[in-house]
Amino acid sequence: MTAYPVSALAQAPSTDPAAFQVSLWAASCMACHGPDGRAEGAGMAIGGRPDLLRKLLAYKSGQLPATIMHQHAKGYSDDELGRIAEYFSRLK
Repeated sequence: MTAYPVSALAQAPSTDPAAFQVSLWAASCMACHGPDGRAEGAGMAIGGRPDLLRKLLAYKSGQLPATIMHQHAKGYSDDELGRIAEYFSRLK
C-alpha cells in the first residue's frame, strides 16, 4: 500500500476523479520537491513554475540531462505530464 502526503489528498475534490488522480501523481513528486512543490535543500522548487511542462517534456525526451527526472518523466504520457505541470503551476 502506498502512503500519500495528507496535503496532496486534502486538495483533491472527492467528486472529481480526474483531479484526485492528478493529486496522487503530485504526491509522488512531493517526495523530492516538497509539499506543494516548495522544495528546500537539494530538490528544485516546482510550485508556481510556468515552465514546468517544458522541463518535464525535455527530461522525457532526453534533451535536458538529469540524474533521475528523465526516468520519472518517461513513466507518464505527455498529457499526464501536462496535468501534473498544471497542478503545480497553480501552487504559489
